[in-house]
Amino acid sequence: MPVEIVTKQDLLALEQRLLGELQKIMDALQLPPPGKTWLRTDEVRMLLKISDRTLQRLRNNGTLKYTRIGQVLYYDNLCVRQLLNTNVPR
Repeated sequence: MPVEIVTKQDLLALEQRLLGELQKIMDALQLPPPGKTWLRTDEVRMLLKISDRTLQRLRNNGTLKYTRIGQVLYYDNLCVRQLLNTNVPR
């Protein structure tokens, strides 16, 4: 059985290829980066795949908390992702 030696450069090249592929997937899904703390309304609607009215209903019934700064609503990314991972009827 032949032995192949994997160098540090090989591993770094593999890492770069994997990161590139992951970035392509994230771009295709158009998801906000996980490190982003606050999401705007359009980002939440796209992430949850819901309408303006459904998002308003989630705000009104307290399912999704938000913060208003001026005329802009911001949603906590962690709360949105938790909602995304539960089976909340929409």
